[in-house]
Amino acid sequence: MTDNTKEHTIMIGCDRGLCHQAVGRQDRQLNTYDWLADVPGNVDTTDLVEVQFKHTRKGYYHNVNNLNLKKGDVVAVEASPGHDIGVVTLTGRLVKLQLKKANIKSPDDIKRVYRIARETDMQKFQEAKAREHSTMIESRKIAKGLGLDMKIGDVEYQGDGNKAIFYYIADERVDFRQLIKDLAAAFHVRIEMKQIGARQEAGRIGGTGPCGRELCCATWMKNFTTVSTNAARFQDISLNPQKLAGMCAKLKCCLNYEVDDYVEAGKKLPGKEITLHTMDAEYHLFKSDILAGLVTYSTDKNIAANLETISAERAKEVIEMNRNGEKPESLNENGKKSVEEKPNIDLAGGDISRFDKAKKKKKKKPANRGGNGGNNKPNNAKKQHAE
Repeated sequence: MTDNTKEHTIMIGCDRGLCHQAVGRQDRQLNTYDWLADVPGNVDTTDLVEVQFKHTRKGYYHNVNNLNLKKGDVVAVEASPGHDIGVVTLTGRLVKLQLKKANIKSPDDIKRVYRIARETDMQKFQEAKAREHSTMIESRKIAKGLGLDMKIGDVEYQGDGNKAIFYYIADERVDFRQLIKDLAAAFHVRIEMKQIGARQEAGRIGGTGPCGRELCCATWMKNFTTVSTNAARFQDISLNPQKLAGMCAKLKCCLNYEVDDYVEAGKKLPGKEITLHTMDAEYHLFKSDILAGLVTYSTDKNIAANLETISAERAKEVIEMNRNGEKPESLNENGKKSVEEKPNIDLAGGDISRFDKAKKKKKKKPANRGGNGGNNKPNNAKKQHAE
């Protein structure tokens, strides 16, 4: 009697998909965490694989030759014309979900994986990549000579070097028919022009944001949503264009990350135009801490005067009392002290204004002209000794 049960290898460490097979970026942007990497039979569920090329360009291909592909393999894939060289970034059933995310419905858009890249393929690939920067500089000169209002931000050669993709930015529609002819005559390759936006350009170039981390558009963000100044207003952020703009000179995408929480928390705060009346004075809203649920009121509309910080619940109680014609003795409930704000702690320590203080000049000691041989004792000491 034969045993038909399959034996599965117990995987530990990196083999479980916790290192290079799932999490590691492998110098690939927009890498997807493969949380099914350690599930037996995951790769056999589909022959589709995800292949990434330069920067943020990705493609999906059929593994028709049943190659044993895993994350990080360099493969030669079908292109039009010729072949291209890319890196496998995802295998298994998660690729189908990525297809839906990329909105690829036509089967004609899914080509084939030819083979794992050979040494000759890699040589051609390296030669083509070495020409990209010089091609971009020369193409900019050609576009400027034709008087075209556009900027060529990046050039990507196909793996076999027979085709080049020129990524450009333009505010208006550009007639680049003559440009394509000049580029083809200058570089002797097939030309493809692809227009991108400022956010896509920042994602292709990459960089570090003001938060100290790598740009979101260069690491994980693929779909860009509209960002408006209302997101900054909801979060009570100063409308300073220099601080709100990202590396692409557009509004930062991260303004949308927490705006929903601020909108929900802001509904619990009293309106900005409502004035609170007490026995002693009238209070106007000065500032609010949205997430903490605290509001600060001032007796003056324009400046900070007699500030009182209370909770949003207490502010609504006072508003309800004012509607009923009642006025509390103070904003604080039962004469309690107002909520004390936590002082800012200087983590660096010390006062940085100490560098602005002028240094006191040291007074020079008067030179000894009495001929005492450097001894500055008074002369009456000699007189006493003589007596």
